[in-house]
Order: sequence, then C-alpha cells, then structure tokens
Amino acid sequence: MMGGLSLLVVSPAGGAAVSKTFPPVPKWRPSFLQPIDRVEERFGYYFDRGRDFAILENGTCVLTEAGLSDNAASKAAIQTLSMIYNYHPDMKPSDMDDGNVLVSYNHPAFNVVLSDVAKAHWAEIEARHQDGLTPDEVLITPLGQNVFDELGKKALLGRCYMFMDAQAPKVVRIKRRAV
Repeated sequence: MMGGLSLLVVSPAGGAAVSKTFPPVPKWRPSFLQPIDRVEERFGYYFDRGRDFAILENGTCVLTEAGLSDNAASKAAIQTLSMIYNYHPDMKPSDMDDGNVLVSYNHPAFNVVLSDVAKAHWAEIEARHQDGLTPDEVLITPLGQNVFDELGKKALLGRCYMFMDAQAPKVVRIKRRAV
C-alpha cells in the first residue's frame, strides 16, 4: 500500500472550520461508470476471493462478515459506508499489481479504479479532479496541498463514486467468498 491522503478543512481566514454542509460532498459526479462485473472480479482478486463483500450501484465494495444473509450483508455495507460518509472520508490510494488503483477508507470499504476506464476518460478526470474535493477541503499530498499526480487524480475519481453511493446507497450484489 502506498501513500495516504488526509483531510483538513480550512476556513478562508486560515483556521480550521466545520463545513457549512454536513457531510460535505464534491461537485463532481463522473459522467461515466465502470463495469460492475469487472470491479467485482478485480476486488475479489485483491482479497484472494476469501472475503464476502457487497457492491453498491456506483462500484463501491464493502467487506462484510462471512455468512450473513443477503439482507444483513446489505444493511452492514450501508452502515459501514455511512460511518465513512458521516465522519470524514480519508482515503488511501494504492497502485495494484494489475495497474489498477484501489482506494481504501477508514472502514472496510473500497473503490477500484480500472486503469483502462480511467485512460478512456482521462480528459474528464484531468479537467474535473479538483471538483472531486469537498468544499473547503485540503488534501495533503507529497506534491503539496491539493496537488495531485495520476494516482491522486484516480483516487479522487474513486472517492467520487463512494460519495455517490453514500448519498443514495443501493446494494446491487452480494459476493460470497470462494470455499
């Protein structure tokens, strides 16, 4: 796992402040989605197909306890996503061995950013990644405040999908671990 991005909300006067809208959300709602089948397959691969997980409509994957009923797994996934969304969604992007990016949060939820999908939509990502920040948000990266390399831009894309799923959570699949 590589580098983390941390959240700091700064008021125009320079002091720490609470956002006027809670929880704050980014303006960017990507115009494209990723294929859920491929997100499911890649996420399963990252966990050696050894974990149960729920997939939400925009591709956010949430690890769940093994053996829960579909209803209980859906509820657990939505509760986990709510804990991220209603706290503050720190993220940690990781370059994966297949060239994709896995974005993790402070609870067991993740977004996979498929490299070929990102490449196909790079113009939008490049133009809109700053809109992936919430109002007054400052993310500290190795390049400076709110300065993002390719990994960071892909991470912001993945986090936008998480925000979209958190605002209107809809579990579309429950995936069981391989036995």
